[in-house]
Amino acid sequence: MLTSELSPSVHISEITVKGHQRANTILRCFETRDRDLLMRAFVTYVCTLMEYNSVVWSPDLKRDIEAIEKVQRRFTKRFAGLKKVSYGQRLKLVNLPSLELRRLHTD
Repeated sequence: MLTSELSPSVHISEITVKGHQRANTILRCFETRDRDLLMRAFVTYVCTLMEYNSVVWSPDLKRDIEAIEKVQRRFTKRFAGLKKVSYGQRLKLVNLPSLELRRLHTD
């Protein structure tokens, strides 16, 4: 989905809503709080949605990039003991690159 100015902002807002919904579902459905298991579920069900066909709709606006990254930021923040840790440190602790970096590698 593109706007009349050929901006993918509408598409990005839709996939971020779906990404937040899937991330919340993962946290609600699993009783375990094992980070490795939850991160594997996140990568399988959320990252694939967020990265699907990103070469075509690759965001160039900062607000779109931040909206996409916010999905992963919120998910990792909900792990026990990681609420007050910076986003960069959380990514190192869960051994995951940022979604922006993954998208750049795909491009």
